[in-house]
Amino acid sequence: MADLPGWMVLAGLAGLGAGVAWRASRWSAGRAAPIRWSGLAQVPRRYLVDVHHVVSRSPLTTDRRDDTGERVARMHVLTAGGFVAATLFVLLRHLFGIGGWVTAWLILASLAAMAVGTTIEWQRRRPSRPARLSGGGFDRLPWSLAAFVVFFGVASLPAAGITPPIAWASPLAWPLIAIGVWACAELYVGMALGPMKHAVNGVLHLAFHPRPARFEPGARDTALAPANLEADKIGVETVADFDWNRLLGFDACVQCGRCEAACPAFEAGLPLNPKALIQDLVVTQVGPGATGAYRGNGHPDRDNRPHGRGQALIDAEAGIHPDTLWACTTCRACVAECPMMIEHVDAVIDMRRFQTLEAGATPSKGAATLDALREADNMSGKPAAARADWAVDLKIPLLAERGRCDVLLWMGEGAFERRNQRTLRSLVQLLRKAGVDFAILGAEEADCGDLARRLGDDATFQRLARANIATLDRYEFNEIVTADPHVLQAIGREYPALGGHYKVRHHTTYLSRLVVEGRLPAAAGEAMALTYHDPCYLGRYNGETEAPRRLLEHIGQSVTEMHKSGERSSCCGSGGGLAVTDIPGRRRIADVRMEHVAATGAETVAVACPHCATMLEGVVAPRADVVDIAELLADAVAAAEPSEEAWRESA
Repeated sequence: MADLPGWMVLAGLAGLGAGVAWRASRWSAGRAAPIRWSGLAQVPRRYLVDVHHVVSRSPLTTDRRDDTGERVARMHVLTAGGFVAATLFVLLRHLFGIGGWVTAWLILASLAAMAVGTTIEWQRRRPSRPARLSGGGFDRLPWSLAAFVVFFGVASLPAAGITPPIAWASPLAWPLIAIGVWACAELYVGMALGPMKHAVNGVLHLAFHPRPARFEPGARDTALAPANLEADKIGVETVADFDWNRLLGFDACVQCGRCEAACPAFEAGLPLNPKALIQDLVVTQVGPGATGAYRGNGHPDRDNRPHGRGQALIDAEAGIHPDTLWACTTCRACVAECPMMIEHVDAVIDMRRFQTLEAGATPSKGAATLDALREADNMSGKPAAARADWAVDLKIPLLAERGRCDVLLWMGEGAFERRNQRTLRSLVQLLRKAGVDFAILGAEEADCGDLARRLGDDATFQRLARANIATLDRYEFNEIVTADPHVLQAIGREYPALGGHYKVRHHTTYLSRLVVEGRLPAAAGEAMALTYHDPCYLGRYNGETEAPRRLLEHIGQSVTEMHKSGERSSCCGSGGGLAVTDIPGRRRIADVRMEHVAATGAETVAVACPHCATMLEGVVAPRADVVDIAELLADAVAAAEPSEEAWRESA
């Protein structure tokens, strides 16, 4: 027969259902997006594999109060697993009278697991919680979990044959009932409206994720989708302009602060905290009272005050400050660290598209850079023929003169900068030494459009992309090699949506292959105190972290890794157009990154991106030397055959 604990759980679940229904009504205000029901069947794997993979990693923070990832993962498994199991068994025993003492003991076992998880949660927040964690309702969570364990534990002892039956009508039982009512309200209703809302919203987000390809084994879904340039409104002005499942994604945020700990802008004191940004969007969507006041770190030196759903999101007076939007480097560190798989960068780009294409509000030198791209097809505004001026003495064949080649060398915007021309010259020397059949487009090469897209100007990106696709389709080549990871991302991953399908290789990937094939023998030089900076668009966007390290190993160098390295590397500060929007902060991101370098004791930092080279070399000395891997390899190859040193001069 049903008894009080069973009815309390049932009432709590009813409150949960009503709360989720209310939130769903807010999501439905967003733009239509495909509903892929098949995602429901994928939730177990997405949760147990993808989410667990992120949770089990330790957060990117030096806060000594932080738990290890494995400990946090255990906490979630014990607490969430115990809570779900206890709910099920309480319904079976206390509502339907099924299972007798066996079910009662299963309740107690589930509550014991919860108790262990709750203890871990208690310890990580006391005596003081790590700065990245939000307070408020989250600080109450250990208490409500403990209250749940106590109430349903005591209530199930009689059914397990341990204590006499409880007289629920007795005044002596009222304090226990009060504890149970509060626990059920905090946890069940909290899964819809409070700190536990990620439990349900997160599951729904995993099922109806806007990037389902992200969960395919071996997949790396990092390309931005083209904007519909024929739409009545391009980009996002108000929260209702987001797709409905992106609004759902914002509601999945657990405020764990992993994105905050990983964000290079936040670390440098720029006015952006990705966790606070997601909460700005939540508050704008549902109102400040529906979730409870935000009790976490805000945006450094910015007091954002989000308002109603029908009003503009980006507003310096009342809303999200423009500096917050433009401080993002689009490095995807926040996305990679988020255990709920929220796509912060997609939201940023959607809002930037409206600011640039509809409001004409691109900040600082960003607007002038976009004007140059529109007029000259490059960021510097120089004539197209000037892109190959650095190579006039190298006599590199033009693809237009030959019609076909094995490798098309894509020069990129680095061809206009003296510092990165050194990298390109080394790369040309290496290709010639290896006997590679290569050519360049010369004046026919236009900017790949990456910067325009990250600044929200998808119209210019699409125009440049289609122009480059038309040029490339006139010729025959096997693959494109580039020293710029942003070119790798744009042409390799984002051009396919516009009809351009090409094999694109980063220069470290291609050079590593030449080394493996024995075409680039190198002499191991004197060991240097060296570290390697992973470019965001090479490591996190494209998953290439090993080829640069193999090349360094090939020339006898050992890498001392930085705290943030590999696919969890920090940004140089150039991505997302920040180098031209130049949003002020307490420090420059490049300066912070050089502090990471200094912490390793390295005297040289190897790079593999022209933007990284420019930003890091711009840090005021004393600092480590900044050298592209192609330059280091070219020196080592030359040293391997001293009798042929002339090859470098004649290359």
